[in-house]
Amino acid sequence: MELREVLAARRMVRDFTDAPIAPDVLDRVLDAATRAPSAGFTQGVDLVVLTGSDETARYWDATLAPARRPGFAWPGLLAAPVLVVVCATPDAYVARYAEADKARTGLGAGADAWAVPYWFVDGGMAAENLLLAAVDAGLGACFFGVFDHEPALRVALGIPPTVRTVGTIALGHPAPASRPGRSAGRPRRGVGDVAHRGGW
Repeated sequence: MELREVLAARRMVRDFTDAPIAPDVLDRVLDAATRAPSAGFTQGVDLVVLTGSDETARYWDATLAPARRPGFAWPGLLAAPVLVVVCATPDAYVARYAEADKARTGLGAGADAWAVPYWFVDGGMAAENLLLAAVDAGLGACFFGVFDHEPALRVALGIPPTVRTVGTIALGHPAPASRPGRSAGRPRRGVGDVAHRGGW
């Protein structure tokens, strides 16, 4: 696919079949996340990759109690054969920006010195690369937040306390009757509305 086609085809898929993803295809999609920009080339983004029903069940057990599942709006999301938890390590950025070539920024003083927490920016860029690579591989993908489930997920998946979860990406083959999300009908802002040329 051409990049323009990938961008046009990308959407959040919430209904999956349980068909597995070929390991080489999954590796190619994951590799795309490692190609995302990284502040100071810190490379402070990690991916927790859960493959197959046994591993993905640990995720859902920590974030969506079985009693809540019958009323869950997107039951097809639970069928996704792969879940990728995008994680970022703030301390890695602080350490990188304390190094000699970055020290003048003052960002090595601590996470509070960052007006914009670039670990989340980098995590978002890695996630977008992964979403686009999924489309290119003929897969469906959906990014969703962890929200207040971060502590439980940290325990369930052994994520260190110094690491933050940016969000989760469900990956798989879209179900034939995959329906769009509730927000899909909103009009897309055009370049003329978004680009403020020469100033706001």
